[in-house]
Amino acid sequence: MSKRSREFRTVNRVLGEQPRIGPFPADQVFPWTVIAMAAYFICKEMLQASWLVIGLVIAWGWATWWTLTSNKNWLSKFVGVPRVTRGYKSFYSFVQQPETPTPSSRKRVRPRK
Repeated sequence: MSKRSREFRTVNRVLGEQPRIGPFPADQVFPWTVIAMAAYFICKEMLQASWLVIGLVIAWGWATWWTLTSNKNWLSKFVGVPRVTRGYKSFYSFVQQPETPTPSSRKRVRPRK
């Protein structure tokens, strides 16, 4: 067998990817519908705003939701990387009190002759 015949071929390139509806992730459809209905109700029914204002509020709500729930694809750029250094420090337990040596537990050292 040659090396080429042992390689795997990709049959369906969308296997393992996030489901999409056009350019938008499929998991955003329900929240965006709720955001659009809430924006319409608040802006049009309660505040009597124009369609331009309603469209801007809906776009703002969708963009905010998409940014907050983007699975850290975009926001992960802003997470700081910890600085790791080596050092030595005594361990102090917050749970247990430090043991203080009692006179009976001290070892007696005999002087050398």
